[in-house]
Order: sequence, then structure tokens, then C-alpha cells
Amino acid sequence: MFTHLLPMLQQASEVSFQTSTDAQIGIVPTIIGLAALVFLIVSVWKVYTKAGEPGWACIVPIYNVIVYLKISGKPLWWIILFFIPFVNIIIALLVSIGLAKNFGKGGGFGVGIFLLGFIFMPILAFGDARFVGQKS
Repeated sequence: MFTHLLPMLQQASEVSFQTSTDAQIGIVPTIIGLAALVFLIVSVWKVYTKAGEPGWACIVPIYNVIVYLKISGKPLWWIILFFIPFVNIIIALLVSIGLAKNFGKGGGFGVGIFLLGFIFMPILAFGDARFVGQKS
């Protein structure tokens, strides 16, 4: 009488088993992601310190942008431009190029910071780059 329901019940038990396994597999990428985040925070902290600013400023919202603008040699009022959609992308690119130039790097390195910050920020932080620019 209920034999047609047996395949559906079997599928339901398999799905619940897969869900618990997927949850266990998700722990590894989470740990890797958190480790990458901590490494990036340490890198930006080191860049701020090299520029003579407090490293802890990189973890304080809004204030980190103010310090980033200062290190990049851009005017403080540009922080307003970061809140305008699409304009913020161009401003972030210009600020990244300014940061690179203030550390004696070229515009290409600044584009690298903008596009691949997780690679170029550690290079800037742990490499031989020195802060040579003027803070505004």
C-alpha cells in the first residue's frame, strides 16, 4: 500500500546524512579564510606602522580610511567620495596608487594593491619598501 513512499524516505535519509557531512567539511575553508584575514590585518598593520601611524588604526572602521587617506597623501574630504557608489571604486584606485607612490613604488604596484591587495599589501609590509611620501 505505501511501498511507493519507500524510495522517497530513503532519499530523505541520504540528504540529511550529506548535509551533516557538508557542515563538517565547511570548517576547513572557514579556518583557512580566518587565517588569511588575520594575515591581511597584520600586513596592513605593518604598512601603517611603516608610515608612522598607529597600527591599530587599521582595525577601527572609518578611522582606518582616514589614516589610509593620510598615508596616501590624499585630502581628508575624499572620505565622502568613498560613500558614493561607483565613484568609490575610482577613488579607491587613486588612493591605492598614492599609497604605492608614497612607498617608492610605481603606479602599477598601486593597481596591484587595488586589484590584489591580499598579495601586494604583504609585499609592501614585509618587503624593503620605506615610506618616502608626504602625509597630508
